[in-house]
Amino acid sequence: YNTMIRALAQNSQPLRAFFTFFEMQRSGVFADNFTYPFLLKACSCQNRLPTVKMIHAHVEKCGFRADIIVPNSLIDTYSKCGEMNISFDIFERMPQRNVVSWSTMVSGYSKDGDMDMARMLFDKMPIKNLVTWTIIISGYEKKGLVKEATGLYDQMEEAGLKPDDGAFISILAASAESGSLGLGVRVHASIERTRIKCTTSISNALVDMYAKNGRLDKALSVFNDMAERDIVSWNAMLQGLAMHGLGEEALRLFSRMKREGFEPDKVTFIGVLCACTHAGFVDKGIHYFAMERDYGIVPEIEHGCMTDLLGRGGRIKEAYRLVLSMPFEPNAIIWGTLLGACRMHNDVSLAEEVFDSLIKLKSSDPGNFSMLSNIFAAAGDWDSFASVRLRMKSVCVQKSSGVSSIEVEDQVHKFTVLDKSHSKSDDIYHMIDKLSQDIKLVGYVP
Repeated sequence: YNTMIRALAQNSQPLRAFFTFFEMQRSGVFADNFTYPFLLKACSCQNRLPTVKMIHAHVEKCGFRADIIVPNSLIDTYSKCGEMNISFDIFERMPQRNVVSWSTMVSGYSKDGDMDMARMLFDKMPIKNLVTWTIIISGYEKKGLVKEATGLYDQMEEAGLKPDDGAFISILAASAESGSLGLGVRVHASIERTRIKCTTSISNALVDMYAKNGRLDKALSVFNDMAERDIVSWNAMLQGLAMHGLGEEALRLFSRMKREGFEPDKVTFIGVLCACTHAGFVDKGIHYFAMERDYGIVPEIEHGCMTDLLGRGGRIKEAYRLVLSMPFEPNAIIWGTLLGACRMHNDVSLAEEVFDSLIKLKSSDPGNFSMLSNIFAAAGDWDSFASVRLRMKSVCVQKSSGVSSIEVEDQVHKFTVLDKSHSKSDDIYHMIDKLSQDIKLVGYVP
């Protein structure tokens, strides 16, 4: 029964996993300490908090709280459900803990963004292994706390722990996600200094990290030096070029990929269509969008960037027809992209139709209300403008401020509009004022 429950949970069939559990109970077979972790795995597939709580109650009733495997699984599942208070309560009441218990808690506070608590737990751990070090370093890196992440990475090396493929890939992925280059460069230097064999997976992570941080020269250098490449290598490099507006280079890389015998997949075409969008290659984008005919790849929601390509190119009606004919239900991002194209090209009538479809999916997104009101304002339709603004107030939505970030001396600083939280905000505003005066002197007019 446990083997069946585990197999069904691992293959994202939670209902069948629970049906098997109920059948096991009807047959008079009692659950053991392995049954509950498998059931909890089935819960995490669907993020079903009420079911997790029912299993928790069953665990308490049957006396498995003292078994270390079961509480560890409960901590992990509650963490994935965002219930860190319950995880911490289980952790505190455990009669004994192992390194998995501590690591799971550190991982859950890291993911919740509470790095102070994660660090406190990490420092209190009686034994730390490579997994725990990787978790805390990646957590700091994802939060943009590069100095802390780099300092811990140095401590890990000083402690004699040698990162494996998994550790390198996790830390490099965190660097890519946070948009901070410092630790990623430090890891790359460590790999080269210790002459660790750079596997394809590590090289892929390096390409992705450099590409997402805008260092395309370094990404290409790592990519070209790879002894073996797989489809992930090509996709990472292609998407890096595409996202930074180098459409021609991305499409040349795509052609090279096919010449070298690699078959593109659905991720490849996300990069290709993204490249066409940023470079404004509308006709080429339409040609590549025939991927189902040429490669048997059915368009999915991620390929909805084709809407953006047509919209930016002024072919809004085509974009609208494409959205209606897609083999999947368009999401709020696709409708929002089309609304943005309507604003760009002042198509008021279509904007109203698009907005109606969008509001059904995401009724309270302030950005959509703001965009539609701006479309009416540009067209001089002040009655409609006022109507949208009143509707915006009635649903109590307020457009959130955009955030900019910059990395300086291994620290990521974030700013919002009229932000004065930074310790050097006075100096920053003084410099902005000076720059504003200087550019006006050379002819800039707001």
